[in-house]
Amino acid sequence: MRKLLAVIVAIALVAGCGDNSGRTSEAASGALSGSLTVLAAASLTETFNKIGKDFETANPKVKITFSYGGSSGLAQQITSGAPADVFAAASPATMKTVTDAGDATGTPAVFVRNQLVIAVPKGNPGGVRALADLTAPGTKVALCAAQVPCGAAAGKALGAAGVKITPVTQEQDVKAALAKVKLGEVDAALVYRTDARAAASDVEGIEFPESAGAVNDYPIVALKNAPNAAAAAAFVSFVQTGPELEVLTDAGFQKP
Repeated sequence: MRKLLAVIVAIALVAGCGDNSGRTSEAASGALSGSLTVLAAASLTETFNKIGKDFETANPKVKITFSYGGSSGLAQQITSGAPADVFAAASPATMKTVTDAGDATGTPAVFVRNQLVIAVPKGNPGGVRALADLTAPGTKVALCAAQVPCGAAAGKALGAAGVKITPVTQEQDVKAALAKVKLGEVDAALVYRTDARAAASDVEGIEFPESAGAVNDYPIVALKNAPNAAAAAAFVSFVQTGPELEVLTDAGFQKP
């Protein structure tokens, strides 16, 4: 009888330990879950799509939705109350719109930098080799609008070179400006190096020295009213880890 009782007690203890172990493991895991909305500069499209997949693999209960566009427009959406968890901008100036409005959590972190190139159609039919060539009669040029980070950078580079051009179109984000080159609607556009690389099958990117004085810093921050604050903070940290920074630098971004 005593042996039987000992066996029963032992079984009960083992079962109890198993249950407690399972609960402890689940509580300690702190698994992230739910949806995560990230507003990001258009020039981050390809890299953030890849980083987003990596994040979802590491956190299978999280589903990320990206919204890409001109940083200035995204900043206005945030300050107008659009629900989002993370903002990654293409310039400190556009990020400042969000921080000044009190919509950021903590201090934004600069995680990469980006530099302009002259994008031309494959084969460079317009014979563009430098900024000065953009002033040639009949040369059609696309720029980003001045309030967009790539447009502000273009204005700075052109000013440094003493070159004045009249673009045939001014677009609201860098992808739209690049599309004009891909479609053959313009002879050239000033876009980020990373965007020209991403479209290498359709365009060529021409480096020019004045771009070194118009490099854009890219800051990222979790938003104050993030619906998924835990996942937002985790994503901001994730983007700055070694493997994900490698995704960015492989695409042509520079480390800060």
